[in-house]
Amino acid sequence: MKKLFISIIIIFFISSSFGQYKLSGKVLDAHTHLPMSGVSVYIPQLNTGTLTDSSGSFKFDKITYKTIKVQFSYIGYKPLERTVVFDKPEKYLKIFLQEAVFEIDQVIVSTHTNKLQKDNVMKVSHQSLSSLRRKGMQNIMEGIAEIPGVSNLSTGTGIVKPVIRGLTGNRVLVYNQGVRLENYQFGEEHGMGIDAAGIAGVEVIKGPASLLYGSDALGGVVYLIPEKYAPSHSFLLDYQSAFFTNTKGMHQTMAFKQSTEKWRFLLRGAYKLNGDYMIPDGHRVLNSANTVKDIKMGMGYKGLHWLSDLRYNFNHTLNGMPEEIGIAENIFKIAGTYQNLHTHNLSLKNTWQLGNNKLKTNFGFSQVRRALVKQGQNFIDMRLQTFNTNILWYLPEYRNFQWILGGEAYWQHNANKGPHILLPNAQTNNLGLFSTLNITRNNTALQVGLRYDYRTINAAYISNSRQGLKRSLGSFTGSLGVKQDWHDKWQLRLNFASGFRAPNLAELTSNGEHEGRIEIGNPNLKNEQNYQADFNLDYKNTHFTFFGNAFYNHINNYIYLAPVSNQSNGLPVYAYKQNNAYLYGGEAGIHFHPHPWDLLHLKSSYEMVIGKNQNGRYLPLIPADQWKNELRINKPYTEGWLKQIYGGCQVNHTFASRPNVEEESYPSYTLLNANFGMAFKYKNMNAEINLSVHNLTNKTYISNLSVLREEKIPNQGRNFILNFKILF
Repeated sequence: MKKLFISIIIIFFISSSFGQYKLSGKVLDAHTHLPMSGVSVYIPQLNTGTLTDSSGSFKFDKITYKTIKVQFSYIGYKPLERTVVFDKPEKYLKIFLQEAVFEIDQVIVSTHTNKLQKDNVMKVSHQSLSSLRRKGMQNIMEGIAEIPGVSNLSTGTGIVKPVIRGLTGNRVLVYNQGVRLENYQFGEEHGMGIDAAGIAGVEVIKGPASLLYGSDALGGVVYLIPEKYAPSHSFLLDYQSAFFTNTKGMHQTMAFKQSTEKWRFLLRGAYKLNGDYMIPDGHRVLNSANTVKDIKMGMGYKGLHWLSDLRYNFNHTLNGMPEEIGIAENIFKIAGTYQNLHTHNLSLKNTWQLGNNKLKTNFGFSQVRRALVKQGQNFIDMRLQTFNTNILWYLPEYRNFQWILGGEAYWQHNANKGPHILLPNAQTNNLGLFSTLNITRNNTALQVGLRYDYRTINAAYISNSRQGLKRSLGSFTGSLGVKQDWHDKWQLRLNFASGFRAPNLAELTSNGEHEGRIEIGNPNLKNEQNYQADFNLDYKNTHFTFFGNAFYNHINNYIYLAPVSNQSNGLPVYAYKQNNAYLYGGEAGIHFHPHPWDLLHLKSSYEMVIGKNQNGRYLPLIPADQWKNELRINKPYTEGWLKQIYGGCQVNHTFASRPNVEEESYPSYTLLNANFGMAFKYKNMNAEINLSVHNLTNKTYISNLSVLREEKIPNQGRNFILNFKILF
């Protein structure tokens, strides 16, 4: 250990003697060759950026990397990334941006290689929050259902959880601020404790990502990307608001950002309020109101060889538990049974450049209080504390070989403060070690990796009927993937991966009332272990794109709840059991941009997933097939105060569900959505306003992924959403 420490110090001082480089340039419109002001120029490796001035110019000093990637983006234009190799102390770039036709690839941050999507072996879906707001959204998890293969499990408007290819809950891992979300996500009716304010985008990995993230990434990962700091030497103030007619609700957020050459600061506050939501016949779903208070803070530092980013997020959410359909005297009053969720999330991310090596560390701490309130008293009151650490060592690239070593660990403690103990006091420790090798040669890329995780769970004794528990669980996981490009138009990906999920505390130890039933845990549950094959084919030319995805997912020891006896204290009794299961299906779609109507876009996609257990019976809560269609216009302007006009409509058809033996079949339905908006700029002020409407025809329907389906409560009726954003 002493020799390793001395070696690191020597490498650091050697790297400190490397030269510093300068980068400057100008950004021009590709068609008119006129300079473009206000273009965002960002260097991810340095976590720093700037805006072009009135002449389209930009510059960066004190760059210590010999090779960097520079990203250029401007509303209505194709984002562009340029790799710069410093063969001399100063470099000058002349950049030409083209008007947007298709969405261009984004730099993917949820994988450790941080490459453009077209260079990734693993297919990752990206959605910016700005594009989701343009179409209107009440909840961030509701918004990402735009991604083919992603659905959501909802309890009214306040609780929405992601479903990836039929898997949800603790089988889908959510990352916020680079830290895994740990706040009792095993329950269908458990709120996420996340607000969209201060989030720049979302990335979704569909399929087992246990190699990168360990347990709970069995079905995939939802990675929330925090907003960037202000460009160097600038101060930004932004205000955003949204209003929802159906719930008579609103969402308000404001942020202050200040950046110097080395330091960056950010402060954002948000408040959201929704009343009881209205169904198409004009009645409301009582006690479905919800409120959110959210604060986000950030502080960054940029040195010559060290980058640091400290983030903090506090979220307080109140979610009413919907009861029945009726007429509310006060739609904003949360009465009866409701959830009271407090979430503190602290993360510290560091990047060190050690010669040709790079070291990334991320330390996180979260503290969660989840209370279920009945008749004004805390019925369940649990406290969860989690410490996280994640370390990545990037060895120098050698002849197109990139080797990454990593380690991840977390320590978690659960404590009870309420009268009803659903889960015992417990300590959970987890350690994972992994390695990945990436090989790139011409138009072919190969990725292979191996990981081992070890987890211990120590639950306290409660009574003779609820003994203590000590379990040790471990698992190997691995992946093998290949990407092949043909003629700059065709791209094929083939991935094989294994994943695992250790049974959680609820599945092992539950014994009591939860979500309207009695749930009994099973202390002898084994790890869920899955093996999945993914095939992806993409085609892209100037005016047309096509994608096709197919997957097969086999899960050993699939854990599920099943009825085991008659009622207890007037409630049905369910117990956790295991059985092998398999899921298969895929997504396919097109994006057509006809010439010469450059402002017109047509998108259409179809998605399907079928899930069965080894007896051939359908699994519960599997999304019904969907056919999604969108027609939109997008017209950017380079001169004058008006910068962009956009609009469109979406026709989404959901087919009849395939019910489990415990479920009912729900019929097909079609929803029509529409939106229109514009962006403009006046001096140093940028603004945008848009109006969206969901369920335009006020269709009465019940989704098979609605938790309220058993009470025959329909989903939300027509909803107009007005968004306004202003940036100084």
